[in-house]
Amino acid sequence: MSRRQDERRNGLEGPEPSERQRPVGRRNEQGIRIDPEVAAEHEPRRTIISAYVKNEPGVLARVSGLFHRRQFNIESLTVGPTQNEGYSRITLVVEEPDPGIDQIKKQLQKVLPVVHVRELDNDPVARELVILKVDGDEPDKVQAITEMYDGETLDAGPQTITVQITGDEGKIDDAIDAYEQFDIREIARTGQAALARGAEETARVDEKHT
Repeated sequence: MSRRQDERRNGLEGPEPSERQRPVGRRNEQGIRIDPEVAAEHEPRRTIISAYVKNEPGVLARVSGLFHRRQFNIESLTVGPTQNEGYSRITLVVEEPDPGIDQIKKQLQKVLPVVHVRELDNDPVARELVILKVDGDEPDKVQAITEMYDGETLDAGPQTITVQITGDEGKIDDAIDAYEQFDIREIARTGQAALARGAEETARVDEKHT
């Protein structure tokens, strides 16, 4: 008697194990299997989000707390004054799937005193600054690398040389790689500051917030 006939006799009808359809897709942290087609639609991507906020005590702590509670993946966060007195701009670089990016924007908009939130997704003007301290054993070579990346020497001594480089993320990454030959002792990197390109306004605000 075959196995299938035996199963039918015992009320266990069904295909042989080799004939059964195998599940596809990985499981998430909760053990739920994710359809690979759905997962592909929500691959993480890096983007810049700009928030225009009124200067009030604790606003940065509230924004940081939001990201901590929701466990969003922040790569950098910068904050600084705008052209309007009493207001600042927070610039965030995040890496999340599209639903996560939408949630970041929605949750930020709920935080008081955030006035306006938007994703800078149309090739924004973005720059950052890095300060590097390297060994000073080869000052001529360090200077050559600094000039190659349009940098500036901030401090030079017999033991260390400190330089700064400004540019887009790719330029900063390349510069750091170039300085590694001199034994980098310390790095301070600002994260990106960004504005919308052309005549487009980065923050759309009414007159009472200008």
